Amino acid sequence: MEYLFETENLKIRKFVSVDAERLYEIHLEDEVKRWIPNESYADIDETKDAVQFFLDRSRQETLPYVLAVESKMTGELIGDTGINEVEGDPSQVEIGYVISQAYSGKGYATELVRTMTEFVVKKFHVKTLYGRVMKGNDASVRVLEKNGYVFVKEEFGAEDDPYNNGMLIYRKDAG
Repeated sequence: MEYLFETENLKIRKFVSVDAERLYEIHLEDEVKRWIPNESYADIDETKDAVQFFLDRSRQETLPYVLAVESKMTGELIGDTGINEVEGDPSQVEIGYVISQAYSGKGYATELVRTMTEFVVKKFHVKTLYGRVMKGNDASVRVLEKNGYVFVKEEFGAEDDPYNNGMLIYRKDAG
């Protein structure tokens, strides 16, 4: 397996087709569905298609660029991370991340966002990164703040906010 980068506890790599079942399980978890409901897959076939799409994009090195996150200790797929351009401008991206409930609360998301931020700034010449968090997701807010992302504004009416509670927008300028 080829790893693109590592943190103290994580190995980050491109997806492979056998990841689909585990990715589907992760995105069915209550916390994932609660905070990023648009990221749940309808069924395993949709997840297989998503994994193939992620793999194709990562091979082409184009956005959206989504990677698999493994635990160094267990070798298990425990989440994903990725970026996508903001409003058609590839120098500005939104970062996303998911860590399985079984591995949450251990600082892994903070490690992941720190290292993924560094990786994409170099690889894609990103100038500005954004993190969008559903209002109330305090753990994710802490992850962004620990990594130097600064609150910019609150947004209402976003399609990825089905509860209409508001999205908190954070920003980090690269170097």
